[in-house]
Amino acid sequence: MTQKTGDRLTHFDASGQAAMVDVSAKPETARTATARARISMLPATLALIQSGEAKKGDVLGVARLAGIMAAKRTADLIPLCHPLPISAVAVIFDSDAASSAIEIIATVRTTGRTGVEMEALTAASVAALTIYDMCKAVDRGMVVDGLRVTEKSGGASGDYAAP
Repeated sequence: MTQKTGDRLTHFDASGQAAMVDVSAKPETARTATARARISMLPATLALIQSGEAKKGDVLGVARLAGIMAAKRTADLIPLCHPLPISAVAVIFDSDAASSAIEIIATVRTTGRTGVEMEALTAASVAALTIYDMCKAVDRGMVVDGLRVTEKSGGASGDYAAP
């Protein structure tokens, strides 16, 4: 069982081994998290994605679905992450022609005992990686960066908004 040190939960048990935090005593609350990532590419690659003429199909449609599916499977991917009853996942894309990039914004909601920051981060990162995968044949120099939680609400730790 996970140990509680003062007011801190830790991922280590009494013998110092990694363990899942026991959240059973925490109240269920509505929780939301938003994460963002950015993928930069050649202008021609962005134009190809926007035109819908990529050889592998609708890049953003597939990336949206991949992000949603990844959020639902986060506990299978991240050790010690709690499986959560996700109530909503939204993955949207904001193209920036001036910098030849796409920003991925993933928002995840649940009512539970722990937050959905990891699910939002997983959704944003997998959506970005899917864009890379679908376009790597025409642009191997794409860069995925800026993965971060930008907003969080609910739970004992309160709300958070990135500066």
